[in-house]
Amino acid sequence: MTGELRPADESSGRGARPDLRASDRDRDQVVEILQVAAGDGRITAEELDERLDSALSARTVGELAALTADLPSEGMPPQAKELVRIDQRFGDVTCAGRWLVPRRMEVRLMFCDAKLDFTDAVITYRTLDIELDLRVGGNLTLVTRPGIEVDTDGLVRGSGDISIRPASGTDTPVTLRVQLAGQSRGGDITVRPPRRTFSQWLGRGTPPGGIGR
Repeated sequence: MTGELRPADESSGRGARPDLRASDRDRDQVVEILQVAAGDGRITAEELDERLDSALSARTVGELAALTADLPSEGMPPQAKELVRIDQRFGDVTCAGRWLVPRRMEVRLMFCDAKLDFTDAVITYRTLDIELDLRVGGNLTLVTRPGIEVDTDGLVRGSGDISIRPASGTDTPVTLRVQLAGQSRGGDITVRPPRRTFSQWLGRGTPPGGIGR
């Protein structure tokens, strides 16, 4: 039901009393609802930041319920996987649309391109650790949105280029931190925002450099 939380020990027969102490699972559930609501445009970035702070510091189930009382909880996406592996040789790989971002990824590429498009992705974890093994001809592109930061400090690079162009909206609270580690032995890594659509370019009065993402 909308705005209601079920405590982790509901099966023991205890009701969802608002004075019950909140568990980490309760807090994680509220964080997920808030992040999806922000992605759907139901709450602003400022409201998301404020409610996330309150959710992480909440002590009781009642405090958490108040943060989602005006948001739908039905139809929530399933929990994202802990680990996703991509091991590709030749051909291209793309994750796009409303895909579930896991906690960790292991990506091994050779003579192929992989694109992780976070534009409409469903984010349920606050960090994404990507262990890379980029070999000759293996290229990785991350399409970000405001609120997503990419850290490449843990990456060992033998060859290949790294190009990072953050999405606009520097004041947007960080909702996902992508941490790249592993090694690049011949592939390129590109981090960029989505390309503008034709109508967006017309609105700016600037000739389009590309259409789509």
